[in-house]
Amino acid sequence: MSAIAYLNFDGIAEKAIEFYSEALNANEVKKVKFKDFPQDPNYPLPENELNMIMESSIEFAGGKLMMSDILPSMKAVTGELVKGNNVLISVVMDDKQTLEEYFNQLSVGGHVVMPLSNTPWSSCFGMLVDQFGVAWKFNSDADKFLDSVISNKQ
Repeated sequence: MSAIAYLNFDGIAEKAIEFYSEALNANEVKKVKFKDFPQDPNYPLPENELNMIMESSIEFAGGKLMMSDILPSMKAVTGELVKGNNVLISVVMDDKQTLEEYFNQLSVGGHVVMPLSNTPWSSCFGMLVDQFGVAWKFNSDADKFLDSVISNKQ
């Protein structure tokens, strides 16, 4: 079992899927729109919601992201979508070249919080917020750092 970051969007999930698929060199992309499965005739979705993403996933370099749109007609139940800083996606990999490639591609249209650099806890660490308001953290040595600090405490 693995934990998977799941991102909700306000009608722009398809655009986000395209961006993340390209930026992360996805090797598999799956997406289902609301129109792709039978609608309940008693509760048909409005035309503008049928093309929204019901469920999707992109797989890349052993990682996976899932995404969907929050339907306007469901906001009475789900609440409004609010961008926040309580969730971020952490990319941890030893391959610094790929890490740098992902960082550069995801920063397009976004904001670099901390450029990739050598820090006391990682030889390659950085943070950014992408064009969709999603926060990303990059770290080439997360496991080595954790293991080192834990072993020094014992």
